[in-house]
Amino acid sequence: MTALASKAAIVTLASIHRAYPHTAYYSSVLDQSADEAWTMVRDFNDYPRYIEGVTESVIEDDKRGDEVGAVRRFLYGTMWLRQRLDAHSDADRSFTYAGMEQFHFPGEEGINAPAAINYQGTLRLTPIVDRNRAFVEWFVKFDGPSNEAAQWNELFMRLIPQWVDSLHRTLSGQR
Repeated sequence: MTALASKAAIVTLASIHRAYPHTAYYSSVLDQSADEAWTMVRDFNDYPRYIEGVTESVIEDDKRGDEVGAVRRFLYGTMWLRQRLDAHSDADRSFTYAGMEQFHFPGEEGINAPAAINYQGTLRLTPIVDRNRAFVEWFVKFDGPSNEAAQWNELFMRLIPQWVDSLHRTLSGQR
């Protein structure tokens, strides 16, 4: 990497950290290979295949589900959400997405509700040589007031394990 490219990468990482200063992180091990798991998740529009509670998903503007810039609109429970695919790598078996609208804290209304946030999520699969399994990482970076970060982190730390468990069950044929 050239010095200029290295400096650009540092500037980009710093700007992402400023934009999303908080992170909820979860990891697990899948009993399937990273390639098998990646085949399941690589298409950004296949969310309903492996996430329980997502019943519909549509990619807008006729883009492909692996095309950076693609926007998916999906129904999660009773809530429609829109997310943009910001990065996609078959080589790294990962993708990053960002919410298109601010996300409001579910179930909270009025003066006690935490402020709505902007967020960016990443799903990454890494091969584990032992028994040909996969290490899965899913993390969500988000903005918002520091005094409300714990509430948002607790929410994501309930949701992300549910999403990973759903992927586990799907890959093992239990869903």
